[in-house]
Amino acid sequence: MKNFLYIVFALLLVNCGKQQTAEELTPHGKDVDEEIIVVTKAQFLSAKMTLGTFEEKPFAEFVRANGIINVPPQNRAIISAFAGGFVKDLPVQVGAAIAKGQRIVTLENPEFIVLQQQYVELAEQLNYLKSEYERQQVMLNEKITSQKSFLKSESDYKSALARVNSLKKNLEMLNISPTAAANGLITSNAGISSPISGYVTNVWVIRGAYVSPSDPVMEVVNTDEILLELKVFEKDLMQVEKEQEILFRIPEVSKEIFHGTVTLIGTSIDSNSRMATVLGKIRNKENYNFSTGMFVEADIVTSEITYNAIPENAVVEFEGENYVLVLQKEENDSYQFLPMKVTVGASYKGYVIIENDKDFGPDAKILTKGGFVLLKEGGGDH
Repeated sequence: MKNFLYIVFALLLVNCGKQQTAEELTPHGKDVDEEIIVVTKAQFLSAKMTLGTFEEKPFAEFVRANGIINVPPQNRAIISAFAGGFVKDLPVQVGAAIAKGQRIVTLENPEFIVLQQQYVELAEQLNYLKSEYERQQVMLNEKITSQKSFLKSESDYKSALARVNSLKKNLEMLNISPTAAANGLITSNAGISSPISGYVTNVWVIRGAYVSPSDPVMEVVNTDEILLELKVFEKDLMQVEKEQEILFRIPEVSKEIFHGTVTLIGTSIDSNSRMATVLGKIRNKENYNFSTGMFVEADIVTSEITYNAIPENAVVEFEGENYVLVLQKEENDSYQFLPMKVTVGASYKGYVIIENDKDFGPDAKILTKGGFVLLKEGGGDH
């Protein structure tokens, strides 16, 4: 501690309507070797400083896991073409928001015209076959016709009905209106619609390209129900249970800690990685701009153990070392603090473990909230 001169309090305080400068907050009248920091009670109150003691706080035991932010299978769709055709129109692009049922691709093919023609012709023929079937049924009841003639008319009618319904369904899958076709409005265009609402994440075709049946055209993802998809080692899996808390970070984005809850634990182990999948629900996801595919580092809280701890704000880092200010003496108009080096352990919910807590007395009072931000070495600056 011989290297310390002062702790400079870098605050702008308002005391009785007057701003105090950093110089006014610097301890005065102390020998440099004493290392005692003096703060007046007026400064203490103006800076809203607080004192505290060591407290017994629960700290989490973790299972470490890595994974990604993903969506449930029902929220992801790979959209394919039901029939071959040339891409005539592609009104959406990657990143676009689309609604369920919205047309995303228009295909053009002369075969669509033939399909509508077959439907219209067969639908017209069906009316005749239905009438003949009903006539044969009446005649059979009156014993005017033979059973053979009735069965033939019945077979012709039902076979045509099946073909008409099949063609109608094909047209509907291509977003071609059978009613419009029956009214003479024949088109060479067929549309592909999105089965879900969401955002376009991939497009695999371009305008003018030929798309074969079953070729993937586009991927759409609905991010309303994003989740954590984590990989947990086999040796740790038995410690994981539903409803356990998940603390996760996105290292490529920020150091902020986000929260989730275990919702599903995989029942099989990958033979190569010896890992299982654990799914988690993300809390308050609407407050953040999470994207599918983001890499996450996660800690699954499996249990809690009590430790002696102090608030994280009580610890000041200086040149790779951590310190706290311990109250040495309280006088009528001032507080006297001594900087003490501490070894910091894990932190959890705003508290941090001090591994050398036995260096402090049972009634030690520590500055848990204050304005000190700078430790100066060597000094003669004051």
